Amino acid sequence: MRFAVFGAGGVGGYLGARLADAGHDVHLIARGDHLDALRTDGLTVESVAGDTAVELPATDDPADIGPVDYVLFCVKAHDTREAAADLGPLLGDDTAVVSFQNGVDNERWLAEEVGESHVVGGVAYIFSTIAEPGVVEHTGGPARFVYGELDGERTDRIAALDDALRSCAGVEAVLADDIDVELWRKFAFICAHSGMTAATRLPVGDVRDAEDSWRMYRRVVEEVCAVARANDVALPDDTAAEWVEFAQELDADSYSSLHYDLTHEKAMELDALNAAVVRHADGTDVAVPMNEAVTAVLRPWAERFADG
Repeated sequence: MRFAVFGAGGVGGYLGARLADAGHDVHLIARGDHLDALRTDGLTVESVAGDTAVELPATDDPADIGPVDYVLFCVKAHDTREAAADLGPLLGDDTAVVSFQNGVDNERWLAEEVGESHVVGGVAYIFSTIAEPGVVEHTGGPARFVYGELDGERTDRIAALDDALRSCAGVEAVLADDIDVELWRKFAFICAHSGMTAATRLPVGDVRDAEDSWRMYRRVVEEVCAVARANDVALPDDTAAEWVEFAQELDADSYSSLHYDLTHEKAMELDALNAAVVRHADGTDVAVPMNEAVTAVLRPWAERFADG
């Protein structure tokens, strides 16, 4: 299988290395110092599931690669539209663009650029980041990747992707029955985890210990679940309870990518997370005061670091 990883950071770099180790033809698309390091020293993954190092072709120009079977699209949500405009050289007639991103809008944005027939939904459960140029660090999480055609069909290409990911060491691969449910399921958790650890500047352990903050955490999850159901997404009834229980078991010093971006003055995914909850609640009868509050608290910082 021929893969292009568009955005070879914490998620994309991890998947690219695991696929390469499994024998697949993998090309990386990156930029800046990270790209320079990938070209000169290769990609190193330091992982709780086992380390690896691979030398893969890396570029910032998709035209250097040409058509592939799959594009693993792993850029930050605020870069989706710009990056999608560069996908053309990678697309053959049946190329699947698999979004492993935060949020519930990326698939729609991709479809507007490349056509819905090319787009596959995906969810990544992994705590990983670029530790330094050329080095991806996987510190926790199950390295669980969930994916599926937008219409739920079991196509040949989704079956082949499933086979490829299941062949990878250090990857838990799951073919979804309904990818919309999976996208909103993760969205409910990440809006709470990212929003609360960023807005309070506290690790999840301190949020748990502060009764008011923990109550707010729970409310954020519940609001997202209510918005999903108001938009005809059939989330299981126990979704909120499941995520609250999961959060209570996280390491006490757990933060989030939104907190990382805030504290490192980088562009933040606020518009794809809590602000998106507010947008999707518009026109429904669901009130989302906690997500509105998180958005209001973080908005000045998001605007300040928008070009970070």
